[in-house]
Amino acid sequence: MTRHENREKAMIATYQNQIFNRPVEELIADNFTDEEVDDYIISVVRQAIEQTDRYHTYIDEVLDDWSFDRLGMIEQAILLNGCAEFDLKQIEAAVIIDEYVRLAKKFCDSDSYKLINGVLDRI
Repeated sequence: MTRHENREKAMIATYQNQIFNRPVEELIADNFTDEEVDDYIISVVRQAIEQTDRYHTYIDEVLDDWSFDRLGMIEQAILLNGCAEFDLKQIEAAVIIDEYVRLAKKFCDSDSYKLINGVLDRI
């Protein structure tokens, strides 16, 4: 499984947490098989969920005339995971932004990728 495919599963796990507020370990078990586990991506999921409030504040600061709470849940999950990857400082910022723009193009409204790009670029 590619890292991009793992990021997709990580986004889904974070999205599920936003909706159902389930424990992180349950989300990981439900979304990743033992063969698919990428320790880095698992740390992204954990970081995104554990630091949601802090990332929420960062995102609110860069959104012009908008707020994190007004975003769709998928956009929120994408941004939370992007922030987590920035915090982990293991991947270049340009790669992180590109990966989450790709996810936004696949899962969000047609123009959401522009918002994702703009927010992650400013964070």
